[in-house]
Amino acid sequence: MNTLTELYQIDGKRMLAPDADVEMSFEDLDASDSGRDESGVMHRIVVRHKVGVWNFHYSHLTQAEYAYMLSILPKAGCFVFTHPKLEDCTQTESCTAYLSGYSIIWHSARTKDFRNLKFSIIAC
Repeated sequence: MNTLTELYQIDGKRMLAPDADVEMSFEDLDASDSGRDESGVMHRIVVRHKVGVWNFHYSHLTQAEYAYMLSILPKAGCFVFTHPKLEDCTQTESCTAYLSGYSIIWHSARTKDFRNLKFSIIAC
């Protein structure tokens, strides 16, 4: 049974604590004018530094847990995403983010359980 956590929130609603790894990645965003010149030298025009992506994976969910997660996952648009600070995972910080989609496996109609809920939250 997954429990709710204060560490991850979507618009102030607590997420279920992930029962699998949360993969985090951070990338710079370059302007479309960035690129290599004729001599092969790279000219970067960074418009944003270290934009975060959080990949969530829940390996097992009951029907009630899945319904709860669906109720807090945004249908469209941006939202406030609260997550642990990288330098101190006991503290949280927030950013504006969006959800690009999700996937799930309906494991069993008899036992009413789901597997492998996966989604990514991407900082705006």
